[in-house]
Amino acid sequence: MSSESVSGIAKDERHNGVAVSAKEVDTAAQLAAGLSGTLDPEGALRIRKKIDKHILPLMCSTVEFMDKTALGNAAVLGIEYNWLGTIFYLSCLLFEYPQSLALQRLPVGKWTSANIFVWAIALSCTAACKNFTGLFIVRFVLGMCGGSITAGFLIVSAMFYTRKEQTLRVGYWSHIISGLLAFGSLHIQTSGFEPWQWYMIITGIITLIFTICFGFLFPDSPTTAWFLTPDERVKAIQRIKENQTGIENKHFKMEQFMEAIRDPKTWLFAAFAAFDNVPSSLSNQQSLLVASLGFTFFQTTLLTMIPGVIEILTLYSGVRLAARLKNGRAYVGAIYFVLALVGIALVDFLPWSDTAGLLVGQFMTGICTTGFVLALSWLGNVTAGHTKRVVTNAIILSAFCIGNIVGPLLWKVQYKPRNHVPWAVIAVCYCVCPMILLVIRALLDRENRKRDSEPSNEVAEYYIEKVTEDGKRIDVKVDKEFMDLTDRQNRDFRYVL
Repeated sequence: MSSESVSGIAKDERHNGVAVSAKEVDTAAQLAAGLSGTLDPEGALRIRKKIDKHILPLMCSTVEFMDKTALGNAAVLGIEYNWLGTIFYLSCLLFEYPQSLALQRLPVGKWTSANIFVWAIALSCTAACKNFTGLFIVRFVLGMCGGSITAGFLIVSAMFYTRKEQTLRVGYWSHIISGLLAFGSLHIQTSGFEPWQWYMIITGIITLIFTICFGFLFPDSPTTAWFLTPDERVKAIQRIKENQTGIENKHFKMEQFMEAIRDPKTWLFAAFAAFDNVPSSLSNQQSLLVASLGFTFFQTTLLTMIPGVIEILTLYSGVRLAARLKNGRAYVGAIYFVLALVGIALVDFLPWSDTAGLLVGQFMTGICTTGFVLALSWLGNVTAGHTKRVVTNAIILSAFCIGNIVGPLLWKVQYKPRNHVPWAVIAVCYCVCPMILLVIRALLDRENRKRDSEPSNEVAEYYIEKVTEDGKRIDVKVDKEFMDLTDRQNRDFRYVL
């Protein structure tokens, strides 16, 4: 361990080790304390499949991203949104840090469920809005809740999955659903109620149903997961021991907060998130851009399902490729940005009469989503210490909001119909993003080499007090992996590249 020591520890002469306060260690320490040996591969696989079965379907139903495309589809169906995308992310930015603190102190699953419930109500209320003020309020509430969803999923992914598994289990499936719902809404003809209003009510009801399932089924932690037996909970903890990031710690540690602020990679990931999400305004603009090529409302809503298919295919191929290539996350992410740049070139330079070519180019820009998803999973792999992880997530997601706040402001009337200026800005962002990924990789690789060259220090043994079933208090050994050390404090930690 480095000079950045862990507070709340004291030498214990009874076993020549270090007595540690229960507040300082990971919540999994009580279950993992005193365990020896390794989990057999078959047992680990069985636990992983059980976790996948109960968690993955809920996490893949990403209502936050569905709302993002809902606004664009609603624009084609008749709603005028202009600044509404910016308002959402401004609210998300304001509440990101409070939401992150709540996620640390409160049960993750329950707090996320509460936010999704409020989200569903606010989304349905969009249909009742008659003016910009009403839409402003609804979008502000949605942004307030949105700050907890992605952050919560990042925390839970790190709790249940190994580093490699975190990379594989990422995906946004809502694009196709959103496009189908928009297409169906166009066929609802009622007096005094526009198609976009029906669309918002339908998506709100779906989200509300999802919230009920989420509230009852989504776990807070492997230590309390309802679908795991007591023995399986211990094995689930053993399974992610190799991450050296632990499960969670409900106590805010100022030294970890300061380390997150001072860590260069925090700000490199933040810069990446900001630049990468300036172009994400395309999610809202996609429907309008397709409609500008001369397609009808019906044709536009069907065509906007294609980007969803492309993202699913590229995400699947990207995360599989990153998992197979050793230390290849940055390289894979960079390649997908290059493909997106090809799409921008087509949009910018093909003649306006080449409708098919312009559509292909526009849809190709969605390929770069893979780079952002890989970066999110990579961030979880290279950040340890629960407080540090929560603070880092808050910073990165705040940068994500800043990018999304700036993005919609690019699309001005004077740039239509070719929108050369917005596309040029997006091209610059897509050039900067892969360079940042490669800089992060070089920085982490250098740190790994530095740690490999360091002399091995004597490893201290840590103990906590544990109460047995018959009421006796005994001291049991805690593995270093569950000491809630940061990636800097734990010199045995090696960064995934």
